Amino acid sequence: MSAELGTTNLLLGIMAAVSVLEALVIIGMGIAAFVVYKKVAALIDTGMVLAQGLEARQVAPVMMRVNAILDDVKDVSARVKEETERVDQAIHSTIDRIDDTAVRVRTNVRAKTSALVAFLRGARTAVEGMLRSEART
Repeated sequence: MSAELGTTNLLLGIMAAVSVLEALVIIGMGIAAFVVYKKVAALIDTGMVLAQGLEARQVAPVMMRVNAILDDVKDVSARVKEETERVDQAIHSTIDRIDDTAVRVRTNVRAKTSALVAFLRGARTAVEGMLRSEART
């Protein structure tokens, strides 16, 4: 039984040594992960500082220009809208005046030609009446 215990103790010792080595590797990996985390955090902070500097130097002036352009576009579109409404009003008033003028011209032409048309109809009726009376005789 003593030989069996020796083998068991040897195996248990090997397992303990491997467990200690595993624990050391896990602790080493934890420390390495922490070091990598610190370096990445420092890199991100550096990147943020660079991005803020880039924003202050490049993006802010561009945004000011874009906002100025948008303000100009807003002013131009407001002017175009006002001018469009003004032109639309002018066109409507012109069309209304043309309609009134057309009605007046039509009324005046009818008034002046109605006497002539009546005279021509009367003359035609008289001529037709004379022609019929000659045909009867």
